[in-house]
Amino acid sequence: MSATVADMLAEARRRFTEAGIVDAATNARLLVAGLLKQSSTELLTRSAEKLSPEQIEVIFKAMERRLDHEPVHRILGEREFYGLPLCLSAETLEPRPDTEILVDTVLPYLQDLAKIHDHLHILDIGTGTGAICLALLSECSDASGVGSDISADALGTARSNAERNGLQDRFQAIQSRWFDNIHGSFHAIVSNPPYIASKVIHDLAPEVTKFDPVAALDGGPDGLDAYKAIAKDAARFMRPDGVLGLEIGYDQRNDVTAIFEAKGFRCLKSVKDYGQNDRALVFALA
Repeated sequence: MSATVADMLAEARRRFTEAGIVDAATNARLLVAGLLKQSSTELLTRSAEKLSPEQIEVIFKAMERRLDHEPVHRILGEREFYGLPLCLSAETLEPRPDTEILVDTVLPYLQDLAKIHDHLHILDIGTGTGAICLALLSECSDASGVGSDISADALGTARSNAERNGLQDRFQAIQSRWFDNIHGSFHAIVSNPPYIASKVIHDLAPEVTKFDPVAALDGGPDGLDAYKAIAKDAARFMRPDGVLGLEIGYDQRNDVTAIFEAKGFRCLKSVKDYGQNDRALVFALA
């Protein structure tokens, strides 16, 4: 069979639309462009190019995976976060654009701290792909960071992402449950912990339930287990003028604030995401 770039793009869009995939056209464009290693612009300028049978087969197989609800970026094996290309793996959460808001929120505090301290030390709890820590390191040249995770698979992915982005000399991956294997003190502790209540996980989209690791989603009966675990010990690992930045669920601002205030923190800032839901909190020691 002979097909052009435009033919495959149209076929993917048609199939995804028929299957009821939200934003079918964008999904088709991202998938075909990613598989052909082309930008969105090249997809247009090279639309009449004929594809090899091998390329066509790869695209058709990828379409089937997307029709089985596998997210585009999982199929491609990577996603960009804060301008950094990051590999994904089975035990890492796919970094979402909303999490970039946590990076945006914490950065000004780090930039202020950099005026006082020669070197900044960052801890990212439950680092996954390394996304949050690596984004902060890429923006703060005088900082080093530790990414901790309970998953060895995730830590391997985070290490390779640090190397891929030239940050390996300033990034250390440590296997740890919360603060169990963490030593030293930090100017910033950040985390996008699991915060979904156990009972509602099965209600999430199949793209999430079938392909995101449950350990990165399940926040216990009320979705607050991770925040309680972090709040319990965080003060011992923070510099006196340090900050703690967290991603939260849309309805958790008051609960998470209360958990941290009870452990001697004060809330400096609360930030909403693109959908105007509460998304990030920043705390300091009271």
